[in-house]
Amino acid sequence: MKMTAMMSKTIVTGVAGFIGSQLAQMLLKSGFEVTGIDSFEDYYPTWIKERNLLNLKQDHNFKLIHANLLALDLKPLVQDMDYIFHQAAQSGVRDSFGHSFALYVSNNVVATQKLLEAVKDTRIKKFVFASSSSVYGNTPFMPVKEDSILMPYSPYGVTKMAAEQLVKVYHRNFGVPTVSLRYFTVYGPGQRPDMAFHKFIKAVLENRKIEVYGDGSQTRDFTFITDIVKATMLAIHAPDGMVFNIGGGTRVGLMDVIKTIGEQAGRKVDVVFAPVQKGDVKDTSADVQLAQEVLGYRPEVTLEEGLKHELQYIKGLYSL
Repeated sequence: MKMTAMMSKTIVTGVAGFIGSQLAQMLLKSGFEVTGIDSFEDYYPTWIKERNLLNLKQDHNFKLIHANLLALDLKPLVQDMDYIFHQAAQSGVRDSFGHSFALYVSNNVVATQKLLEAVKDTRIKKFVFASSSSVYGNTPFMPVKEDSILMPYSPYGVTKMAAEQLVKVYHRNFGVPTVSLRYFTVYGPGQRPDMAFHKFIKAVLENRKIEVYGDGSQTRDFTFITDIVKATMLAIHAPDGMVFNIGGGTRVGLMDVIKTIGEQAGRKVDVVFAPVQKGDVKDTSADVQLAQEVLGYRPEVTLEEGLKHELQYIKGLYSL
């Protein structure tokens, strides 16, 4: 699509990441101009992030800024933007304990506040914040609704909750047109190598044992990446100040997932159980009724179909 004067301008933070890169790709295909910002933190191999950007860099409507949000003069960057998609974050529940917490506070809380401060006097149409199901913690109420009590079970969850509250504060005080999306366990091609499905599939393809933390009875609401991206783009049409659960629509046991991976890979799966990790919740399940009613969100990709796509991605990524 040719650039026109009417083309909407967007910023995607964390653009080299799993969700950010695929969101940017869909925005470009939909006729948006995208400025991507990424600090390329070494939480996982940089070559994977570079791979995520290959298609984006070939589009003349894409611009990459390699920098940490905390080091940028953000006001000139956001001044004429229509939409901000704030995907950047320090990820990982287990690593957020101990001395690493300061990094999580800087990248998840302080960076979010700085970005909100930069946009508060602009005329942006929507600030879409990527929150997380981690804000709910080990809630006994499932499927969980958006008005449930927030009880984070990890320092990571605490920082996402704090950032989400900052988003609300800037909406209430300055009228920043915000929407927050609580993503539930995102998977699919491009998934970070520290995440369970990526590790499980790679282990099966390499004929190694799958390590499961706990007894394997935990359940998750798994959401395929294309459904996450569609929901994120739909959010620009939502009423300001709202918060939505974005889940896959089904709650699945971890051992059932592992069985499916083995069947799809045509390999025997050996599982070894390890102690439960600090910060890991037992179960997650999203009530997505609000997103369905307001956004028109409908998860479309089944777990079986999504796992096939991720299996093929990991085969290609590691030439397995």
